[in-house]
Amino acid sequence: MKALWLENNQLQLRDNLPIPEPPAGEALVRVLRAGICNTDIELLKGYYPYTGILGHEFVGVVEQGPENLLNQRVVGEINAVCGKCRFCRSGQPTHCENRTVLGIVNRHGAFAEYLTLPAQNLHPVPDNVATDVATFTEPVAAALEIQQQVPVRPDHQVLVVGDGKLGQLVAQTLALTGCDLLVIGRHRDKLQNLEARGIKTGLADAVTDRTFDISVECTGNPEGFAIARRALRPRGTLVLKSTYAGHLTFDASSLVVDEITLIGSRCGPFPQALQLLSQNAVDVKHLIHAHYPLDEALTAFDRAQQKGVLKILLDIG
Repeated sequence: MKALWLENNQLQLRDNLPIPEPPAGEALVRVLRAGICNTDIELLKGYYPYTGILGHEFVGVVEQGPENLLNQRVVGEINAVCGKCRFCRSGQPTHCENRTVLGIVNRHGAFAEYLTLPAQNLHPVPDNVATDVATFTEPVAAALEIQQQVPVRPDHQVLVVGDGKLGQLVAQTLALTGCDLLVIGRHRDKLQNLEARGIKTGLADAVTDRTFDISVECTGNPEGFAIARRALRPRGTLVLKSTYAGHLTFDASSLVVDEITLIGSRCGPFPQALQLLSQNAVDVKHLIHAHYPLDEALTAFDRAQQKGVLKILLDIG
């Protein structure tokens, strides 16, 4: 099969890799569509020492697996877990001590014609959800994870820092809570997408320091972190949604003095994400910048790293 291979911070399109054989309990999925994520780009830069097939946002069709999933379009949760460690037993499987992670940790990913995942990770895509739209299930779920971790009420003042792909999805899902929401970014055209949905936006100078109950950092850069931190009132909550390739420095003493809660946030609930997508409660179509065939994956990666580009999709199946 064809696949996009990462090794030593270099990408290579290979066409002679074996189609994976699903072990017991896993399904073979023929990939239809896959999205290039910022985490994929950070892996290319060396965020984590990964070698193998990249990609974790996908829609595919089950070719081998449980009868109730055969020939169905599916999306898949990216953490394959052991079910036996203390985190699995306590209902926190995304922190499984023995997990592999699709296209990120010890498991080949979705930028390939086929992948395997545990059958329990797979979720059928509702018939009314287009394949392009369903490709966003994983990042929409990641955005929803914030509300799994932090109570967000209508009387909360909430700041989202970043107008990129993740920031846009975080903003749309938080807006559904009815909170007093402000999204800041650097790109007027991207912010207009949110304004069209009735979400208040602005540039960095729109933020009044020490006034927000919750701030969500979606830029993955130190400047964004600094803005999100300064915005918080004492005993506020700072949520980090981005992975950082480099090291982040900050004033730890101020976190202590202001009693700030710092929360890392990543994978989230797929059923709720699919439900929002099926209800058109979250608009993802405007985030799609371009489609590329798998044969042009190297070009697609170059395009995905250009300033101002949102989601690049690979057409695989």
